[in-house]
Amino acid sequence: MNKWMCVGVLAVWAVGSFAEEVFPREGWAEAPNPLASERAEKGGQLAAFMGPYPKSFNYYLDQNTMSAELFGLFYETLMSQHPLTLELEPLLASRCVLGDDRRTFTFTMNPQARWSDGRPVTAEDVRWTFEAVMDPKNLTGPHKIGLERFGPPEVLDETTIRFVAKEEHWQNLLELAGLQVLPKHAFEGKDFNLQNFEFPVVSGPYRLGRLQEGLQVTLERRPDWWAADLPRFRRVANFDRLRFRFFEDRENAFEAFKKGEMDVFPVYTAHVWANRTSGEAYDRHWIVKQEIENKKPVGFQGIALNRRRPPLDDLRVRRALAHLYHREKMNATLMHNAYFLHRSYYEDLYDAANVCTNPFFAFDKEAARALLAEAGWQADPAAGILMKNGRPLRLRYLSRGGTDDKFTAIFQEDLKDVGIELVVDKKDWAAWSKDMDEYHFDLTWAAWSAGLFKNPESMWHSREGARPSGQNITGFGHPEVDALIEAQRTEFDVQKRHAMVREIDAILAREVPYILLWNKNDTRLLWWNKFGMPDAPLGKYGDERSAYQLWWVDPDAAADLAHARKTGRVLPPRPPRAVYDGP
Repeated sequence: MNKWMCVGVLAVWAVGSFAEEVFPREGWAEAPNPLASERAEKGGQLAAFMGPYPKSFNYYLDQNTMSAELFGLFYETLMSQHPLTLELEPLLASRCVLGDDRRTFTFTMNPQARWSDGRPVTAEDVRWTFEAVMDPKNLTGPHKIGLERFGPPEVLDETTIRFVAKEEHWQNLLELAGLQVLPKHAFEGKDFNLQNFEFPVVSGPYRLGRLQEGLQVTLERRPDWWAADLPRFRRVANFDRLRFRFFEDRENAFEAFKKGEMDVFPVYTAHVWANRTSGEAYDRHWIVKQEIENKKPVGFQGIALNRRRPPLDDLRVRRALAHLYHREKMNATLMHNAYFLHRSYYEDLYDAANVCTNPFFAFDKEAARALLAEAGWQADPAAGILMKNGRPLRLRYLSRGGTDDKFTAIFQEDLKDVGIELVVDKKDWAAWSKDMDEYHFDLTWAAWSAGLFKNPESMWHSREGARPSGQNITGFGHPEVDALIEAQRTEFDVQKRHAMVREIDAILAREVPYILLWNKNDTRLLWWNKFGMPDAPLGKYGDERSAYQLWWVDPDAAADLAHARKTGRVLPPRPPRAVYDGP
């Protein structure tokens, strides 16, 4: 499908010559999706957990994985990518011509592409979308970053639009190819910042069905989707309905899954996977428990430290906090040693030929005390807290739920022991998002997904630290990092570019914008045993969300499950682990 990974487009294109180039490449032809199954059937429903209710389903206004997923099913991009090779393929645009100056991009619209109201998707729709995203009044934050490298596009005729980049950048083509196009005639004249939950005109395979604010949303498959009969898409988008449930607390979502109110549930918590996935439903294989390993990129998670204000603007304090987060203990006692501990922001850029030598901040209270003393923080026996210039060392931890309570409690105790007070400020998703948009926090837990090839600009360039609602939530800025980011823009050799990112990574590790935590390379998934799926259940690069596109309701399996639950019968087991071993 036309899915571009959140936090960085999957960038694989590299220019090796200065001649005019055409995408898709010469010889391209329509062919079935190699990851979809010929056994796939249309029909039925899949119900899944979608996280807390977002402030908007409009991904241009709310950049999170939930909104990206929903918006991506409504609105398509100019071009898509082959699911194995990642080569560009036609979608709303039938082709793109890259000029020999490497700065001119001319897109020809696909004559088949239609909006759900029957109108053609035109070059004017593309121009309007670009201008809406770039309008300073619109809260499209990070989406402006890539597009601001271009001047206003020129509509040559109804089916042709030309973009000229102000500067060379290896990601320019993919930035434009991944532009999700909106219907001008449906949005024009409205306040774009208020277009959050109503999308009456779409281009994608699903449209918005019933919405119960804060609770759930149903998407309905469009029988009139313009691309439905193309070979690439015949065996994907199989469910008639996708129903997404919203929960602030994953524990409540898990309970709903166990009751059969949801069909699929990814498990992010090791103790849940180890201790709470047994019993009749699992023993009789009514619920399948499977770890799925593929080639998805590795992101990172950590405790974001807001460097914009004291005391976290002091590197010594940040390093002290890193020494006080007892990752080793948490992994062993709370997570069954199921995770590897981060020492990098770009874990998948290292291998035997490129060994990571970043510092590893092991738990060490004495090292933390020494750093804090060096930074001028002294114990005040009367106050029972470290003080500096009459100010106590008190930090505000912004929490958006209860899933991190047990980790935070351990952190709080260790901080208290060295004289730091950590005040936990719990908020719901909406309130947390508002504070984050305004960078009103000291510490918070954040997790980031990744692209196969890395563009560090949005998260680490100093300029982005001042952009409202941006990705540089820590306010990170460093002249060497800025220089490397500027240099990698015009480097089209992927390996050289990744070498620059490893240099950036080394600086990040020393500067500690995050207390790095832990991660896992596979996806732990539970589902009720009524679905068919391809041999690679989540594709080559996907996570649990790939199920929405590649799976289908198997009528025989659904009937067997219903009968087994009535009679207590045991179903045939599914493999406990699936590994992608394709090209």
